[in-house]
Amino acid sequence: MGKPTGFIEFTRELPSRRPTHERLEDFKEFVQPYPEEQLNQQSARCMNCGVPFCHSGCPLGNIIPEFNDAVYRKNWQEAYEILASTNNFPEFTGRICPAPCESACVLGINQPPVAIEEIEKHIIETAFSRGFVKSRKPLVRSGKKVAVIGSGPAGLAAAAQLNYAGHSVTVYERDDEPGGLLRYGIPDFKLEKWVVERRVKLMEEEGVVFKCQHHVGVNVSINDLLRENNAIVLAGGSTQPRDLPVPGRELKGVYFAMQFLKQQNKRVAGKDPLANAAVESNIYSEELLAKGKNVVVIGGGDTGSDCVGTSNRQGANSVTQFELLPKPPENRTPFMPWPTYPMVLKTSSSHEEGCDRKWAVATRAFIGDHAGNLTAIRIVDLEWKITEEGRPAKFVEIEGSEREIPCELALLAMGFVHPQHEGLIRELEAELDERGNVRATEKDYQTNIPKIFAAGDIRRGQSLVVWAISEGRECARRVDMFLNNGHSILESKEISILNTF
Repeated sequence: MGKPTGFIEFTRELPSRRPTHERLEDFKEFVQPYPEEQLNQQSARCMNCGVPFCHSGCPLGNIIPEFNDAVYRKNWQEAYEILASTNNFPEFTGRICPAPCESACVLGINQPPVAIEEIEKHIIETAFSRGFVKSRKPLVRSGKKVAVIGSGPAGLAAAAQLNYAGHSVTVYERDDEPGGLLRYGIPDFKLEKWVVERRVKLMEEEGVVFKCQHHVGVNVSINDLLRENNAIVLAGGSTQPRDLPVPGRELKGVYFAMQFLKQQNKRVAGKDPLANAAVESNIYSEELLAKGKNVVVIGGGDTGSDCVGTSNRQGANSVTQFELLPKPPENRTPFMPWPTYPMVLKTSSSHEEGCDRKWAVATRAFIGDHAGNLTAIRIVDLEWKITEEGRPAKFVEIEGSEREIPCELALLAMGFVHPQHEGLIRELEAELDERGNVRATEKDYQTNIPKIFAAGDIRRGQSLVVWAISEGRECARRVDMFLNNGHSILESKEISILNTF
Protein backbone atom coordinates (compact mmCIF):
# COMPACT_ATOMS: atom_id res chain seq x y z
CA MET A 1 0.00 0.00 0.00
CA GLY A 2 0.97 3.65 -0.34
CA LYS A 3 2.05 3.98 3.29
CA PRO A 4 2.60 0.64 5.04
CA THR A 5 2.68 2.27 8.49
CA GLY A 6 -0.35 4.52 7.90
CA PHE A 7 -2.72 2.46 10.05
CA ILE A 8 -0.26 2.87 12.96
CA GLU A 9 0.32 6.60 12.50
CA PHE A 10 -3.25 7.80 11.91
CA THR A 11 -6.58 7.09 13.58
CA ARG A 12 -10.00 7.19 11.98
CA GLU A 13 -11.40 10.68 11.49
CA LEU A 14 -14.63 11.61 9.75
CA PRO A 15 -15.24 14.93 7.97
CA SER A 16 -16.66 17.85 9.92
CA ARG A 17 -20.36 18.69 9.80
CA ARG A 18 -22.26 21.93 9.78
CA PRO A 19 -23.40 22.86 13.32
CA THR A 20 -26.72 21.32 14.38
CA HIS A 21 -28.52 24.63 14.87
CA GLU A 22 -27.51 25.65 11.34
CA ARG A 23 -28.39 22.45 9.51
CA LEU A 24 -31.82 22.21 11.16
CA GLU A 25 -32.73 25.39 9.28
CA ASP A 26 -32.64 23.70 5.85
CA PHE A 27 -32.69 20.36 4.06
CA LYS A 28 -29.23 20.56 2.51
CA GLU A 29 -26.45 18.02 3.00
CA PHE A 30 -24.29 18.94 5.96
CA VAL A 31 -21.22 16.68 5.80
CA GLN A 32 -18.22 18.73 4.73
CA PRO A 33 -15.42 17.44 2.44
CA TYR A 34 -12.12 16.24 3.88
CA PRO A 35 -9.22 18.68 3.65
CA GLU A 36 -6.61 17.23 1.27
CA GLU A 37 -4.15 16.28 4.01
CA GLN A 38 -6.81 14.53 6.10
CA LEU A 39 -8.07 12.59 3.09
CA ASN A 40 -4.53 11.50 2.34
CA GLN A 41 -4.13 10.26 5.93
CA GLN A 42 -7.42 8.37 5.94
CA SER A 43 -6.59 6.55 2.71
CA ALA A 44 -3.15 5.72 4.17
CA ARG A 45 -4.87 3.75 6.98
CA CYS A 46 -5.76 0.97 4.52
CA MET A 47 -3.25 -1.70 5.47
CA ASN A 48 -1.63 -4.43 3.40
CA CYS A 49 -3.86 -7.02 5.04
CA GLY A 50 -3.25 -9.89 2.61
CA VAL A 51 -6.88 -11.01 2.39
CA PRO A 52 -9.09 -7.89 2.08
CA PHE A 53 -12.36 -8.97 3.70
CA CYS A 54 -13.86 -5.61 2.71
CA HIS A 55 -14.36 -7.13 -0.77
CA SER A 56 -16.81 -9.70 0.54
CA GLY A 57 -18.33 -7.26 3.01
CA CYS A 58 -19.39 -5.06 0.10
CA PRO A 59 -22.39 -6.43 -1.85
CA LEU A 60 -20.88 -4.90 -4.99
CA GLY A 61 -17.43 -6.39 -4.46
CA ASN A 62 -15.79 -2.96 -4.62
CA ILE A 63 -12.02 -3.18 -5.04
CA ILE A 64 -11.33 -1.12 -1.96
CA PRO A 65 -7.60 -1.46 -1.13
CA GLU A 66 -6.65 -0.56 -4.68
CA PHE A 67 -8.74 2.62 -4.83
CA ASN A 68 -7.48 3.62 -1.36
CA ASP A 69 -3.92 3.24 -2.62
CA ALA A 70 -4.69 5.36 -5.69
CA VAL A 71 -6.20 8.08 -3.47
CA TYR A 72 -3.09 8.08 -1.28
CA ARG A 73 -0.96 8.51 -4.41
CA LYS A 74 -3.38 11.25 -5.58
CA ASN A 75 -4.01 9.39 -8.82
CA TRP A 76 -7.69 10.34 -9.06
CA GLN A 77 -8.19 8.99 -12.58
CA GLU A 78 -7.04 5.53 -11.49
CA ALA A 79 -9.09 5.69 -8.27
CA TYR A 80 -12.22 6.55 -10.26
CA GLU A 81 -11.67 3.82 -12.84
CA ILE A 82 -11.24 1.19 -10.11
CA LEU A 83 -14.35 2.34 -8.28
CA ALA A 84 -16.50 2.67 -11.39
CA SER A 85 -15.56 -0.86 -12.52
CA THR A 86 -17.81 -2.36 -9.83
CA ASN A 87 -20.14 0.45 -8.75
CA ASN A 88 -22.39 2.36 -11.14
CA PHE A 89 -23.41 4.96 -8.56
CA PRO A 90 -20.72 5.67 -5.93
CA GLU A 91 -22.25 9.11 -5.39
CA PHE A 92 -25.28 7.33 -3.88
CA THR A 93 -23.52 4.65 -1.84
CA GLY A 94 -20.91 7.15 -0.65
CA ARG A 95 -23.71 9.11 1.00
CA ILE A 96 -26.34 6.64 2.19
CA CYS A 97 -24.77 3.19 2.50
CA PRO A 98 -24.38 1.77 6.04
CA ALA A 99 -20.96 0.56 4.87
CA PRO A 100 -20.90 -3.20 5.52
CA CYS A 101 -17.42 -3.06 3.96
CA GLU A 102 -16.22 -1.14 7.03
CA SER A 103 -17.64 -3.82 9.34
CA ALA A 104 -15.50 -6.36 7.46
CA CYS A 105 -12.34 -4.20 7.42
CA VAL A 106 -9.41 -6.17 8.85
CA LEU A 107 -8.17 -3.09 10.68
CA GLY A 108 -11.54 -3.05 12.46
CA ILE A 109 -10.61 -6.15 14.46
CA ASN A 110 -8.87 -4.04 17.10
CA GLN A 111 -8.99 -0.45 15.74
CA PRO A 112 -11.60 1.82 14.12
CA PRO A 113 -11.98 0.68 10.49
CA VAL A 114 -10.89 2.62 7.43
CA ALA A 115 -13.37 5.38 6.46
CA ILE A 116 -14.17 3.61 3.19
CA GLU A 117 -17.56 5.22 2.54
CA GLU A 118 -16.26 8.78 2.82
CA ILE A 119 -13.24 8.01 0.63
CA GLU A 120 -15.59 6.54 -1.97
CA LYS A 121 -17.69 9.72 -1.99
CA HIS A 122 -14.58 11.88 -2.37
CA ILE A 123 -13.39 9.77 -5.33
CA ILE A 124 -16.59 10.17 -7.32
CA GLU A 125 -17.07 13.86 -6.52
CA THR A 126 -13.46 14.57 -7.50
CA ALA A 127 -13.99 12.57 -10.69
CA PHE A 128 -17.05 14.64 -11.60
CA SER A 129 -15.29 17.92 -10.80
CA ARG A 130 -12.23 17.00 -12.90
CA GLY A 131 -14.22 15.76 -15.87
CA PHE A 132 -13.32 12.07 -15.57
CA VAL A 133 -16.97 11.01 -15.58
CA LYS A 134 -18.13 10.99 -19.18
CA SER A 135 -21.00 9.38 -21.02
CA ARG A 136 -20.20 5.87 -22.20
CA LYS A 137 -22.19 5.32 -25.36
CA PRO A 138 -21.99 1.80 -26.78
CA LEU A 139 -20.17 1.63 -30.09
CA VAL A 140 -22.59 -0.91 -31.54
CA ARG A 141 -26.27 -1.51 -30.81
CA SER A 142 -27.51 -5.08 -30.57
CA GLY A 143 -30.94 -4.38 -32.03
CA LYS A 144 -32.53 -5.83 -28.87
CA LYS A 145 -34.97 -3.82 -26.72
CA VAL A 146 -35.33 -4.06 -22.94
CA ALA A 147 -37.93 -2.39 -20.72
CA VAL A 148 -37.00 -1.70 -17.10
CA ILE A 149 -39.99 -1.08 -14.82
CA GLY A 150 -38.95 1.11 -11.90
CA SER A 151 -36.18 3.70 -11.69
CA GLY A 152 -34.88 3.12 -8.18
CA PRO A 153 -31.27 2.00 -7.62
CA ALA A 154 -31.88 -1.53 -8.93
CA GLY A 155 -33.67 -0.30 -12.06
CA LEU A 156 -31.06 2.37 -12.75
CA ALA A 157 -28.20 -0.13 -12.36
CA ALA A 158 -29.89 -2.69 -14.63
CA ALA A 159 -30.62 -0.02 -17.24
CA ALA A 160 -27.06 1.35 -17.18
CA GLN A 161 -25.48 -2.09 -17.57
CA LEU A 162 -27.84 -3.25 -20.31
CA ASN A 163 -27.21 -0.03 -22.19
CA TYR A 164 -23.44 -0.58 -21.92
CA ALA A 165 -24.03 -4.03 -23.43
CA GLY A 166 -25.54 -2.34 -26.49
CA HIS A 167 -29.23 -2.97 -25.92
CA SER A 168 -31.85 -0.22 -26.31
CA VAL A 169 -33.23 0.42 -22.82
CA THR A 170 -36.39 2.25 -21.79
CA VAL A 171 -37.10 2.86 -18.11
CA TYR A 172 -40.73 3.23 -17.01
CA GLU A 173 -41.38 5.22 -13.83
CA ARG A 174 -44.78 5.89 -12.29
CA ASP A 175 -43.63 9.09 -10.53
CA ASP A 176 -43.02 12.43 -12.21
CA GLU A 177 -39.22 12.07 -12.12
CA PRO A 178 -36.76 9.14 -12.04
CA GLY A 179 -34.99 7.91 -8.93
CA GLY A 180 -37.54 5.92 -6.96
CA LEU A 181 -36.48 5.74 -3.31
CA LEU A 182 -33.48 7.94 -4.05
CA ARG A 183 -35.74 10.81 -5.09
CA TYR A 184 -38.88 10.41 -2.99
CA GLY A 185 -37.80 8.32 -0.02
CA ILE A 186 -34.43 9.55 1.22
CA PRO A 187 -34.41 13.11 2.64
CA ASP A 188 -32.38 15.79 0.91
CA PHE A 189 -30.20 16.33 3.98
CA LYS A 190 -28.75 12.88 3.27
CA LEU A 191 -28.92 12.94 -0.54
CA GLU A 192 -29.61 16.16 -2.38
CA LYS A 193 -31.56 15.53 -5.55
CA TRP A 194 -29.14 17.28 -7.89
CA VAL A 195 -26.94 14.24 -7.28
CA VAL A 196 -29.67 11.97 -8.70
CA GLU A 197 -30.44 14.36 -11.55
CA ARG A 198 -26.77 14.53 -12.54
CA ARG A 199 -26.63 10.75 -12.92
CA VAL A 200 -29.94 10.50 -14.77
CA LYS A 201 -28.79 13.17 -17.23
CA LEU A 202 -25.59 11.21 -17.84
CA MET A 203 -27.58 8.02 -18.50
CA GLU A 204 -29.80 9.88 -20.95
CA GLU A 205 -26.69 11.09 -22.80
CA GLU A 206 -25.62 7.44 -22.98
CA GLY A 207 -28.89 6.50 -24.66
CA VAL A 208 -31.17 5.32 -21.85
CA VAL A 209 -34.75 6.57 -22.32
CA PHE A 210 -36.80 7.52 -19.26
CA LYS A 211 -40.60 7.62 -19.43
CA CYS A 212 -42.05 9.15 -16.26
CA GLN A 213 -45.69 9.08 -15.14
CA HIS A 214 -45.86 5.78 -17.01
CA HIS A 215 -47.38 3.39 -14.50
CA VAL A 216 -47.17 -0.08 -16.02
CA GLY A 217 -50.38 -1.96 -15.30
CA VAL A 218 -52.33 1.30 -14.90
CA ASN A 219 -51.77 3.69 -17.83
CA VAL A 220 -49.25 1.50 -19.69
CA SER A 221 -50.20 -1.97 -20.91
CA ILE A 222 -47.84 -4.77 -19.92
CA ASN A 223 -48.99 -6.68 -22.99
CA ASP A 224 -47.74 -3.84 -25.18
CA LEU A 225 -44.34 -3.97 -23.45
CA LEU A 226 -44.16 -7.73 -23.92
CA ARG A 227 -44.80 -7.32 -27.64
CA GLU A 228 -42.37 -4.44 -28.10
CA ASN A 229 -39.41 -5.71 -26.04
CA ASN A 230 -37.12 -8.71 -26.07
CA ALA A 231 -36.91 -8.72 -22.25
CA ILE A 232 -38.41 -6.91 -19.27
CA VAL A 233 -36.84 -6.23 -15.87
CA LEU A 234 -39.13 -5.76 -12.87
CA ALA A 235 -37.44 -3.36 -10.45
CA GLY A 236 -40.39 -1.80 -8.67
CA GLY A 237 -39.05 -2.21 -5.14
CA SER A 238 -40.73 -3.36 -1.94
CA THR A 239 -43.43 -0.73 -1.49
CA GLN A 240 -46.05 -2.31 0.79
CA PRO A 241 -45.40 -0.92 4.29
CA ARG A 242 -45.85 -2.98 7.45
CA ASP A 243 -48.95 -1.76 9.28
CA LEU A 244 -49.78 -1.62 12.98
CA PRO A 245 -53.34 -2.95 13.45
CA VAL A 246 -54.11 -1.68 16.95
CA PRO A 247 -57.17 0.25 18.21
CA GLY A 248 -57.24 3.82 16.90
CA ARG A 249 -55.19 3.10 13.77
CA GLU A 250 -57.79 4.98 11.70
CA LEU A 251 -57.30 8.27 13.58
CA LYS A 252 -56.17 11.39 11.75
CA GLY A 253 -52.53 11.74 12.73
CA VAL A 254 -51.35 8.15 12.15
CA TYR A 255 -49.51 7.73 8.85
CA PHE A 256 -46.93 5.59 7.12
CA ALA A 257 -43.41 7.05 7.13
CA MET A 258 -43.16 7.23 3.34
CA GLN A 259 -46.35 9.30 3.10
CA PHE A 260 -44.64 11.85 5.35
CA LEU A 261 -41.18 11.71 3.75
CA LYS A 262 -42.38 11.86 0.15
CA GLN A 263 -44.38 15.00 0.80
CA GLN A 264 -41.34 16.74 2.26
CA ASN A 265 -39.12 15.74 -0.65
CA LYS A 266 -41.69 17.29 -2.98
CA ARG A 267 -41.73 20.50 -0.94
CA VAL A 268 -37.95 20.78 -1.09
CA ALA A 269 -38.15 20.32 -4.87
CA GLY A 270 -40.66 23.19 -5.07
CA LYS A 271 -43.53 20.90 -6.02
CA ASP A 272 -47.05 20.50 -4.73
CA PRO A 273 -46.73 17.88 -1.94
CA LEU A 274 -50.24 16.62 -2.74
CA ALA A 275 -49.72 16.26 -6.48
CA ASN A 276 -51.14 12.93 -7.75
CA ALA A 277 -52.57 12.18 -4.29
CA ALA A 278 -55.74 10.86 -5.89
CA VAL A 279 -53.89 8.14 -7.81
CA GLU A 280 -50.82 7.35 -5.70
CA SER A 281 -51.27 5.17 -2.62
CA ASN A 282 -48.17 6.53 -0.89
CA ILE A 283 -49.30 10.17 -0.90
CA TYR A 284 -51.84 11.24 1.72
CA SER A 285 -54.64 13.58 0.63
CA GLU A 286 -53.74 16.22 3.24
CA GLU A 287 -50.45 17.91 4.06
CA LEU A 288 -48.49 16.14 6.78
CA LEU A 289 -46.38 18.47 8.90
CA ALA A 290 -44.66 18.01 12.26
CA LYS A 291 -44.51 21.71 13.18
CA GLY A 292 -45.60 22.28 16.79
CA LYS A 293 -46.58 18.63 17.30
CA ASN A 294 -45.42 15.86 19.59
CA VAL A 295 -44.14 13.33 17.07
CA VAL A 296 -43.71 9.62 17.74
CA VAL A 297 -41.78 7.52 15.22
CA ILE A 298 -42.54 3.81 15.55
CA GLY A 299 -39.62 1.80 14.18
CA GLY A 300 -35.90 2.05 14.83
CA GLY A 301 -34.36 1.66 11.36
CA ASP A 302 -33.03 4.10 8.77
CA THR A 303 -36.51 5.19 7.67
CA GLY A 304 -37.40 5.98 11.27
CA SER A 305 -34.21 8.00 11.60
CA ASP A 306 -35.13 9.93 8.44
CA CYS A 307 -38.50 10.76 10.00
CA VAL A 308 -36.70 12.05 13.11
CA GLY A 309 -34.46 14.38 11.10
CA THR A 310 -37.35 15.60 8.96
CA SER A 311 -39.59 16.24 11.99
CA ASN A 312 -36.89 18.28 13.69
CA ARG A 313 -36.40 20.39 10.59
CA GLN A 314 -40.12 20.99 10.33
CA GLY A 315 -40.19 22.33 13.89
CA ALA A 316 -41.70 19.49 15.93
CA ASN A 317 -42.42 20.22 19.58
CA SER A 318 -40.86 16.88 20.55
CA VAL A 319 -39.66 13.75 18.76
CA THR A 320 -39.76 10.28 20.32
CA GLN A 321 -38.73 7.05 18.64
CA PHE A 322 -39.93 3.60 19.71
CA GLU A 323 -38.24 0.29 19.03
CA LEU A 324 -39.91 -3.02 19.85
CA LEU A 325 -36.58 -4.80 20.39
CA PRO A 326 -34.31 -4.25 23.41
CA LYS A 327 -31.46 -1.74 23.21
CA PRO A 328 -28.56 -3.31 21.30
CA PRO A 329 -25.03 -3.41 22.71
CA GLU A 330 -22.64 -0.60 21.83
CA ASN A 331 -19.87 -3.00 20.74
CA ARG A 332 -19.57 -6.44 19.18
CA THR A 333 -20.38 -9.39 21.39
CA PRO A 334 -18.98 -12.95 21.06
CA PHE A 335 -22.08 -13.69 18.97
CA MET A 336 -21.25 -10.92 16.48
CA PRO A 337 -17.74 -11.95 15.42
CA TRP A 338 -15.73 -10.01 12.88
CA PRO A 339 -16.20 -9.82 9.87
CA THR A 340 -19.99 -10.25 10.15
CA TYR A 341 -22.18 -7.17 10.11
CA PRO A 342 -22.76 -6.41 13.82
CA MET A 343 -26.20 -5.60 15.24
CA VAL A 344 -24.90 -2.89 17.55
CA LEU A 345 -26.34 0.43 18.68
CA LYS A 346 -26.44 2.98 15.86
CA THR A 347 -26.81 6.67 16.55
CA SER A 348 -27.50 8.61 13.38
CA SER A 349 -26.98 12.30 12.78
CA SER A 350 -30.75 12.72 13.08
CA HIS A 351 -30.70 11.23 16.57
CA GLU A 352 -27.93 13.61 17.54
CA GLU A 353 -30.10 16.53 16.43
CA GLY A 354 -32.72 15.73 19.06
CA CYS A 355 -34.71 12.59 19.82
CA ASP A 356 -35.93 10.66 22.85
CA ARG A 357 -35.20 7.03 22.00
CA LYS A 358 -37.06 4.24 23.78
CA TRP A 359 -36.38 0.51 23.43
CA ALA A 360 -38.49 -2.54 24.29
CA VAL A 361 -41.74 -0.61 23.96
CA ALA A 362 -44.97 -1.82 22.35
CA THR A 363 -47.84 0.33 21.11
CA ARG A 364 -51.16 -0.80 22.60
CA ALA A 365 -53.48 1.81 21.09
CA PHE A 366 -53.78 5.23 19.47
CA ILE A 367 -55.97 7.62 21.46
CA GLY A 368 -58.02 10.38 19.85
CA ASP A 369 -60.50 13.15 20.57
CA HIS A 370 -64.16 13.35 19.58
CA ALA A 371 -63.22 14.81 16.20
CA GLY A 372 -61.08 11.79 15.33
CA ASN A 373 -57.70 13.49 15.81
CA LEU A 374 -54.77 11.68 17.41
CA THR A 375 -53.93 13.05 20.87
CA ALA A 376 -51.91 10.31 22.60
CA ILE A 377 -50.44 6.81 22.32
CA ARG A 378 -50.90 4.07 24.89
CA ILE A 379 -47.69 2.09 25.29
CA VAL A 380 -46.31 -0.68 27.48
CA ASP A 381 -42.76 -1.73 28.36
CA LEU A 382 -41.52 -5.19 27.40
CA GLU A 383 -39.23 -7.70 29.00
CA TRP A 384 -37.37 -9.80 26.46
CA LYS A 385 -36.09 -13.34 26.91
CA ILE A 386 -32.59 -13.51 25.43
CA THR A 387 -31.24 -16.71 23.88
CA GLU A 388 -27.82 -18.17 24.67
CA GLU A 389 -26.62 -16.55 21.43
CA GLY A 390 -27.59 -13.14 22.77
CA ARG A 391 -30.63 -12.71 20.53
CA PRO A 392 -34.08 -11.57 21.72
CA ALA A 393 -36.46 -14.52 21.43
CA LYS A 394 -39.82 -13.59 22.96
CA PHE A 395 -41.20 -10.94 25.25
CA VAL A 396 -43.78 -10.38 27.96
CA GLU A 397 -45.39 -7.10 28.87
CA ILE A 398 -44.21 -5.63 32.17
CA GLU A 399 -47.14 -5.39 34.53
CA GLY A 400 -47.97 -1.86 35.62
CA SER A 401 -45.88 -0.19 32.89
CA GLU A 402 -48.80 0.78 30.65
CA ARG A 403 -49.10 4.52 30.18
CA GLU A 404 -50.09 7.22 27.69
CA ILE A 405 -47.82 9.81 26.13
CA PRO A 406 -48.99 12.90 24.21
CA CYS A 407 -48.79 12.57 20.43
CA GLU A 408 -50.41 14.42 17.54
CA LEU A 409 -48.37 12.80 14.75
CA ALA A 410 -47.44 9.11 14.70
CA LEU A 411 -45.26 7.82 11.85
CA LEU A 412 -45.11 4.08 11.15
CA ALA A 413 -41.58 3.21 10.05
CA MET A 414 -41.58 -0.54 10.59
CA GLY A 415 -40.28 -1.58 7.21
CA PHE A 416 -41.88 -3.06 4.12
CA VAL A 417 -43.36 -6.52 3.70
CA HIS A 418 -43.34 -7.03 -0.08
CA PRO A 419 -44.00 -5.30 -3.42
CA GLN A 420 -47.44 -4.09 -4.39
CA HIS A 421 -49.34 -7.07 -5.77
CA GLU A 422 -52.32 -5.23 -7.20
CA GLY A 423 -51.93 -4.23 -10.81
CA LEU A 424 -48.79 -5.32 -12.64
CA ILE A 425 -47.80 -8.42 -10.64
CA ARG A 426 -51.34 -9.81 -10.54
CA GLU A 427 -51.88 -9.03 -14.21
CA LEU A 428 -48.69 -10.88 -15.11
CA GLU A 429 -49.56 -13.78 -12.81
CA ALA A 430 -45.97 -13.66 -11.64
CA GLU A 431 -45.12 -16.38 -9.16
CA LEU A 432 -44.42 -15.17 -5.61
CA ASP A 433 -42.21 -16.63 -2.90
CA GLU A 434 -43.30 -17.38 0.65
CA ARG A 435 -42.69 -13.75 1.69
CA GLY A 436 -44.76 -12.27 -1.12
CA ASN A 437 -41.82 -11.18 -3.29
CA VAL A 438 -41.54 -11.98 -6.99
CA ARG A 439 -39.89 -15.38 -7.25
CA ALA A 440 -36.66 -15.27 -9.27
CA THR A 441 -33.53 -17.16 -8.27
CA GLU A 442 -30.04 -15.66 -7.98
CA LYS A 443 -28.96 -18.15 -10.60
CA ASP A 444 -30.71 -16.35 -13.46
CA TYR A 445 -33.02 -13.64 -11.95
CA GLN A 446 -35.74 -14.98 -14.25
CA THR A 447 -39.38 -15.17 -13.18
CA ASN A 448 -41.81 -17.89 -14.17
CA ILE A 449 -42.41 -15.84 -17.34
CA PRO A 450 -39.38 -16.44 -19.63
CA LYS A 451 -38.95 -12.89 -20.94
CA ILE A 452 -39.38 -11.26 -17.55
CA PHE A 453 -36.65 -10.84 -14.92
CA ALA A 454 -36.70 -9.28 -11.44
CA ALA A 455 -34.07 -7.41 -9.42
CA GLY A 456 -33.77 -5.51 -6.18
CA ASP A 457 -36.25 -5.35 -3.35
CA ILE A 458 -39.08 -6.66 -5.53
CA ARG A 459 -37.13 -9.94 -5.68
CA ARG A 460 -35.12 -10.22 -2.44
CA GLY A 461 -37.27 -8.10 -0.13
CA GLN A 462 -36.51 -4.85 1.66
CA SER A 463 -32.77 -4.26 1.74
CA LEU A 464 -30.00 -1.71 1.24
CA VAL A 465 -29.41 0.61 -1.72
CA VAL A 466 -26.01 -1.05 -2.25
CA TRP A 467 -27.73 -4.43 -2.50
CA ALA A 468 -30.23 -3.01 -5.00
CA ILE A 469 -27.38 -1.78 -7.22
CA SER A 470 -25.69 -5.17 -6.98
CA GLU A 471 -28.97 -6.89 -7.89
CA GLY A 472 -29.48 -4.61 -10.88
CA ARG A 473 -25.97 -5.31 -12.18
CA GLU A 474 -26.23 -9.07 -11.80
CA CYS A 475 -29.73 -9.15 -13.26
CA ALA A 476 -28.52 -7.16 -16.28
CA ARG A 477 -25.80 -9.73 -16.89
CA ARG A 478 -28.37 -12.52 -16.84
CA VAL A 479 -30.64 -10.63 -19.22
CA ASP A 480 -27.67 -10.05 -21.54
CA MET A 481 -26.94 -13.79 -21.47
CA PHE A 482 -30.60 -14.51 -22.22
CA LEU A 483 -30.47 -12.20 -25.23
CA ASN A 484 -27.13 -13.58 -26.46
CA ASN A 485 -27.51 -17.35 -26.21
CA GLY A 486 -25.76 -17.72 -22.88
CA HIS A 487 -22.95 -15.19 -23.42
CA SER A 488 -22.50 -11.77 -21.81
CA ILE A 489 -19.93 -9.02 -22.08
CA LEU A 490 -20.91 -7.79 -18.60
CA GLU A 491 -18.56 -8.81 -15.82
CA SER A 492 -19.83 -10.54 -12.68
CA LYS A 493 -18.95 -9.40 -9.19
CA GLU A 494 -16.99 -12.59 -8.54
CA ILE A 495 -14.81 -12.07 -11.63
CA SER A 496 -14.18 -8.45 -10.62
CA ILE A 497 -12.85 -9.57 -7.26
CA LEU A 498 -10.67 -12.36 -8.68
CA ASN A 499 -9.08 -9.96 -11.17
CA THR A 500 -7.48 -8.06 -8.26
CA PHE A 501 -5.37 -11.01 -7.04
